Amino acid sequence: MAASGNLVNFSQSLIPIFKDENFEFWSIKMKTLFKSQDLWELVENGYADPDEENNNRLKENKKKDNKALLFIQQAVHDTIFSRIAATTTSKEAWEILHKEFQGSSKVITMKLQSLRREFETLFMRNNESVQDFLSRVTAIVSQMKSYGEQITNEIVVAKVLRSLTPTFDHVVAAIEES
Repeated sequence: MAASGNLVNFSQSLIPIFKDENFEFWSIKMKTLFKSQDLWELVENGYADPDEENNNRLKENKKKDNKALLFIQQAVHDTIFSRIAATTTSKEAWEILHKEFQGSSKVITMKLQSLRREFETLFMRNNESVQDFLSRVTAIVSQMKSYGEQITNEIVVAKVLRSLTPTFDHVVAAIEES
């Protein structure tokens, strides 16, 4: 009995809490959590009430949906909870959060344009370490991907090589030759 209680506490500690920052990263973590619990399809698509003859399936779907809704409710800060408190399905709660914090397709397009511009104009600073520069590049690329941008590793590597300071010209030349 104690082992099952520990399992609940352990799984609750794995739920990322959304506090109105970095919705994109939080939603990726939540999608992974839902997939690990075989709930993502339900959250994304909802469920249709099957015919009355399949009452067991309806009960199972409602139970799974309530579990997913619980995860969402547990994963938002109290200041955000009021926005989804009246929802009765996980799909409804997820859509409210998605619309409010990620935005409509127009907002996503604008965010992507801004990130593309930031990526294109990105250059290594004079006193910046390569590791710090790569961290900045990775952060921008991750944000772009979270909005659905298809960006290959080749494009990222080419950008990094073009954007290094002149002190790395010999390294860039060696990499390009190989």
